[in-house]
Amino acid sequence: MNAPLFFDAGVTGSQAWEPKNYDGTFDGPMSMRRALARSKNMVSIRILQSVGAENAQDWVTRFGFEAEKHPAYLTMALGAGSVTPMQMATGYAVFANGGYRVNPFVIQRITDQRGRSLLEFRPPALDESVRAIDARNAFVMTNLMQEITRSGTAARAQATLKRPDIYGKTGTTNDSIDAWFAGYHPTAVAVSWIGYDTPRKLGDRETGGGLSLPVWISYMEAALKGVPVMEPAAPEGLLNIGGEWFYDEYARGNGVNSLGLGDPLPESTTQDSNSNTGAPAAPEEKKTILDLFRN
Repeated sequence: MNAPLFFDAGVTGSQAWEPKNYDGTFDGPMSMRRALARSKNMVSIRILQSVGAENAQDWVTRFGFEAEKHPAYLTMALGAGSVTPMQMATGYAVFANGGYRVNPFVIQRITDQRGRSLLEFRPPALDESVRAIDARNAFVMTNLMQEITRSGTAARAQATLKRPDIYGKTGTTNDSIDAWFAGYHPTAVAVSWIGYDTPRKLGDRETGGGLSLPVWISYMEAALKGVPVMEPAAPEGLLNIGGEWFYDEYARGNGVNSLGLGDPLPESTTQDSNSNTGAPAAPEEKKTILDLFRN
């Protein structure tokens, strides 16, 4: 449910919080795919609320983020933690690598004055010792982020690069202080951040899609020149039903069907045309959401 939310200081850890969507509108029920593509904050917050902020704080460490830099409050859903572009690239590489985490290194080779190689650094083999998330999880997330670059806030990416095998997410902090785009191809991950050393506004209504995405596209135009289109194959244990991917065990009504559909909407709200309505989520669905999150 993409509807208004309000949290008092006891929930947020500081002051009362009434989050908004960037465009200030609420569209009613919509799929998680559509909400992510359109950066609908209310949907992300509801999902984190059901998963539990402490569980999410622990989970992000699998991607190389520091738990202490991401306090366990619902503001995590909107990126309230502190990260560097290198950390963000490390995290997104988990998806590009099919669920494996590879720590970055900045020196690939050392040579002598004649160009002879003295030492070379190679990434570790991708085996279960460096697995961060299940391969199915990585595939489904990649498929969701493909929608962002196809029809969402980063649709310019596929339209400009003229290829479907690119994935990513725009990001804009409050008051347009930071503009982000983090994205990848199966062979390359890149993160673009624009902001000031001493944080201040970038300008009125500046966004990650408007500022950082063009930088990322320019880089990828060169990085992917001559690289063939390569979309990942679905791992075993997934089903595609009506264009959406499901874990086998959570397909056909066995998973979480809805969140917050019993919450009221403002009178002026119109429902998203791509939405499916249904009964309010049952309390036991919170446990099922947590199970999905862990997998």
